[in-house]
Amino acid sequence: NNEGTGGSVSSESVCFAVMECCKKLQERLEPVRKLLPAKYSWQDLIQKAYSEQVKLNATYLFTLKDNVKDYDIFGVTVAEVEVDILTGQHQVTRVDILEDAGVSLSPEVDVGQVEGAFVMGLGYYTLENLLYSQQGALLTNRTWNYYPPGPLDIPIDFRIQLRKNAPNPLGVLRSKATGEPPLCMSVAVPLAICQALRLPASRSGPGSFLQAFSTPLSPEKTFLACKNDISFYKYS
Repeated sequence: NNEGTGGSVSSESVCFAVMECCKKLQERLEPVRKLLPAKYSWQDLIQKAYSEQVKLNATYLFTLKDNVKDYDIFGVTVAEVEVDILTGQHQVTRVDILEDAGVSLSPEVDVGQVEGAFVMGLGYYTLENLLYSQQGALLTNRTWNYYPPGPLDIPIDFRIQLRKNAPNPLGVLRSKATGEPPLCMSVAVPLAICQALRLPASRSGPGSFLQAFSTPLSPEKTFLACKNDISFYKYS
């Protein structure tokens, strides 16, 4: 029953099924252990199990009926941006993330997951605008007018740390998923852009900068929120 790996399926459901398979194999191997001397290797155990015609593969189908409990994931993000009010373009100069990964099974993999999810969120919150015609046809359906994040959109200074000494009793081997949750923290970037727009947008009246915050906060929306005067674009 193959399916996609979205929603941290691999991190949670698949790993849960693997652990259940391991339990089955351990139960089958237990009688074989009693046939071996006190000291034996894993290879000895498997060879003996094979000779005893013990089935050495196991399957398990994870379903919603399994007793798997939800758990919370926490994270902290600080983002620093520079905004060009004449063009609406922005640059993410620095991002600091503290991610709650429980007891990470592979810290480098988890850091990579956090990086990828955060950059994907940058596209969702600041670039990838879906526009439709009056007939309902998608207009932004190609790279000429639909802009996913690229290498230059990655934060210049990107610092990620995993929370320490925070085991998760409900996760796989005390870990937590790191695939999708960091994407939510990408909202720090459009919030930082809005803060940067406080001064230029204040020329149009108190609180007007808040009108800019409708995601994705694209360069066009940022530019329009600044309410620039035409004199800004004249050479002196």
